[in-house]
Amino acid sequence: MSVTEKQRQQQAELQKKLWSIANDLRGNMDASEFRNYILGLIFYRYLSEKTEDMVQYLLKDDGDITYEEAWANEEYREALEEELLDRIGYVIEPQDLFSTLVRQIENQEFDIKELIGYLHTAITNIEDSTRGQESEDDFNHLFDDMDLTSTRLGKTNLDRSKLIAKVMMNLATLPFVQSDLEIDMLGDAYEYLIGQFAATAGKKAGEFYTPQQVSKILAKIVTTNKKDLKNVYDPTCGSGSLLLRVGQEANVRHYYGQEYNSTTFNLARMNMLLHDVKYHDFTIENGDTLENPALVDQRFEAVVANPPYSAKWSSDPKFLDDERFSNYGKLAPKSKADFAFVQHMIHHLDENGTMAVVLPHGVLFRGAAEGTIRRYLIEEKNYLDAIIGLPSNLFFGTSIPTCILVFKKCRESEDDVLFIDASQSFEKGKNQNHLSDEDVDKIVNTYRNREEIEKYSHLASLDEIKENDYNLNIPRYVDTFEEEAPIDLEAVQQELSQLDDEIATIEKEIEGYLKELGVFQHEK
Repeated sequence: MSVTEKQRQQQAELQKKLWSIANDLRGNMDASEFRNYILGLIFYRYLSEKTEDMVQYLLKDDGDITYEEAWANEEYREALEEELLDRIGYVIEPQDLFSTLVRQIENQEFDIKELIGYLHTAITNIEDSTRGQESEDDFNHLFDDMDLTSTRLGKTNLDRSKLIAKVMMNLATLPFVQSDLEIDMLGDAYEYLIGQFAATAGKKAGEFYTPQQVSKILAKIVTTNKKDLKNVYDPTCGSGSLLLRVGQEANVRHYYGQEYNSTTFNLARMNMLLHDVKYHDFTIENGDTLENPALVDQRFEAVVANPPYSAKWSSDPKFLDDERFSNYGKLAPKSKADFAFVQHMIHHLDENGTMAVVLPHGVLFRGAAEGTIRRYLIEEKNYLDAIIGLPSNLFFGTSIPTCILVFKKCRESEDDVLFIDASQSFEKGKNQNHLSDEDVDKIVNTYRNREEIEKYSHLASLDEIKENDYNLNIPRYVDTFEEEAPIDLEAVQQELSQLDDEIATIEKEIEGYLKELGVFQHEK
C-alpha cells in the first residue's frame, strides 16, 4: 500500500469517527464551535498518553509500581514531577488522565454530572503545572477555546457532562499518535469538520490548512540536498502542518512560526506537541506577521508558507522605512498583501536558505506596485529560482489554481528561472482534486534536476523574462498547446456514404418484416 493510499484509508477511518462525534454535537452548536471541543479533547488525550508513556519509562526499573502508587509516595512524586517537567514540559496527575476519566465514566464511578467539573480541573491543572517553567509560553491559554461552561453544551451540568462523556468515549476508540499514522490528525480533523458541517467557514479553513501533497512539495524543495536544518520558519503557520512536513524530510533543530488567528495559534502549538516536537524546540507566536512581526532579527535556513490569498493589509507609508520593504520603492497594494508576505519572507531568509511559498497566479502578472516588486526581485536581486503551476481546486474552500514560487539568495544557476506547468497532472476527486505520489515526484525531480520537459517545464533565461516585461505568466514560457489531429475530409465523406448504405439496408429489412406481419406503410 502506497503512502497516499494509507493516508486516505486513515483519513476515511478518522472521518467516520468524527462524523459520529459531530452528529452528537451539531444539534447544540455549529462546526466553528464544536471543532474546538473535539480538537481540544483529542489533544488532552494525547497529553495524557504521552504522560503515561513517559511515566512507564521512568518507572521501568521499579518493579510493578503503578503511576497512582508512585504518585502517592512523596519521594517518587517529587522525582516524577521533576522528570516530567524536564522531559515533556508539563505534568498530568493520575486522577486527571484522560484514561482515568474514561474508565470512571465506563464504570460509573462518579455521578455523571460531575464530569464537567473534573475535566475542567484536569485541563486547568495541566496549564498550572507549567507556571514558572520554560514550557509556560507553549501551554499558556492552550485550552481557552474549549469552554466547558458554555450553555451550548447544555443548560445544566448534567446535560453538558452527558454530551462530553459521549464525545470522550468516541475519541477513546480512535487510532492514535503512537500508532502507525501517516496523517496529520489535528489538521485533517479540522479540515473535515469545516468541510462537512460549516460551508460558510470553508474559506477560513483553506487559508491555514495546506493539503499534505502540496506541503510535501514545499518541504522537499526547501530540503533539497539537506538532511539537517538549523531552523525552518512559516510566517502564516496556521495549524503548523507545513512546518511539521518539513521535519519529515530533514532533521529540523528548531521550528518557528507566527499565526494571526488565536484559535489556530493554539492548534499549531497543540500540533507541535502532538508530533513529539519538544517544547524547547519550537517557537510559535500569535499576532499579525506583517503589521507586528514577532520575530525581527532571525534568519532562517528554510522558509515555507501558504499565506491567505490576496489578503488586505494597511500598506501604511511607514513601512517604506521598514527594512523588510524599504529597498523595493513600492509597497504591495492594500487589497493584495501577497507580495508583502513575499518581501517579509525574503527578509528573513538566510543567505544559504531556500524559500517556497504558495500564491495565487495574479502575483505572476499583475502590474503597478506588484510589477515593480516583481521586477526588483528578478532584475536587481536575482532571487527567483522557480515557478510551479499547480492544478485548480486543490485547496479546501477555493477552486482557483495556485502556484509555488521558489526563492534563493545564493542561486547555483544565476541566469535562468525554471518554469513548471503541473496544472494538468492530478487525480480528480468528488469535491477536490488530488496530487498523486507520481505527480509530486515529477514536480520535485524536475525542480531538482532543472529539467526541460516538452509541454511541462522550461528554463527561461533572464533575457527571455525581460523581453516579456517581467510578466511571469506560465503559458508564456511553457507551451502546453496540443494540436488537433487534421481531419481527413475524404475519409469522413466515405464514412457518411457507408452509413447511408447501411441505413438503406436496414430500412429494406424493416419493410420486409412489416410485409410479413401484414402491416402496410403509407407512402411518403
